[in-house]
Amino acid sequence: MSLIQLEKVCVDFAVFGASHNLRISLLQGLTGGRILPKSMAQAPVIVRALEDITLEIRSGERVGLLGHNGAGKSTLLRVLAGVYHPAAGRVTIRGKVTALLNLTPGLDVEDSGYENIITCGMLLGLSLEEIRAKAPQIIEFSELGDYIHLPARTYSSGMLTRLGFSIATALDPNILLLDEWLGAGDAMFNEKANRRIKEKVDETDIVIFASHSEALIESMCDKAALIHHGRLLEFGPVSAVRKRYRELSST
Repeated sequence: MSLIQLEKVCVDFAVFGASHNLRISLLQGLTGGRILPKSMAQAPVIVRALEDITLEIRSGERVGLLGHNGAGKSTLLRVLAGVYHPAAGRVTIRGKVTALLNLTPGLDVEDSGYENIITCGMLLGLSLEEIRAKAPQIIEFSELGDYIHLPARTYSSGMLTRLGFSIATALDPNILLLDEWLGAGDAMFNEKANRRIKEKVDETDIVIFASHSEALIESMCDKAALIHHGRLLEFGPVSAVRKRYRELSST
């Protein structure tokens, strides 16, 4: 059974060379984080992006993350993906995680499309045998044809996006992390990409989805978490969390 547990998780970022004006701006809430008091007269500035996040998500749950720009939603996803490590607290994850946070996960433009499939697949946690077995379906889904053997620097931006998306969504995770609803190229491919994401959502034990779209979270999720200036204000049924979010947005 997949499981995510966060216990009093804090995430700090050091900002070197920050001016006095930047310190004041951060304190006035222009970003989601806040400067720790000891940083006001010291360098580097320490910005606390997440503070005391305690959360448990169990198998079968689909959780939407709501919050203002810079609230900490993407930071939280990156903690769960293992990109950021907490300055304090504990993260426990049971299950294989796939994070669709970036549609070009480690692509090297000097390598061919096929070579990128191999290296990116291994970076995403697959063995060489696993990624080789999945390569034909990745190539077919990307619609790159013979371009798959050319250097990625010869690709258009749309082709790079299709390749990255095809690699990232070829995995079979227990836990799926989504940062907004990803578009992946022209209209026809984007429709196919949306179907692929919905299939992954249906097949996955746990889904965590950050979005500004309340309607999309309502349609996809059974629970929601409200992140506000790096803190978890509410976690529970989507309708209750949406109501609290609207109250905050109107003040």
